[in-house]
Amino acid sequence: MPKMKTVSGAKKRFKVTGTGELKRQRANRRHILTSKNRKRKRQLRRGALVDASNLKLTLRALAMR
Repeated sequence: MPKMKTVSGAKKRFKVTGTGELKRQRANRRHILTSKNRKRKRQLRRGALVDASNLKLTLRALAMR
């Protein structure tokens, strides 16, 4: 059986943390920022972890399982 290929878009969007969790960026920080308040924009800067419901698909896209 051949090796699984990594999805190119996934390797650009996700990073593996030291504990093996997957980190991602939050949405809604690209444009129309004038209508969003300062606190909301600041909190969007922080990354987030991939939810458990999407973890299996994301790991498969990264060819880790």
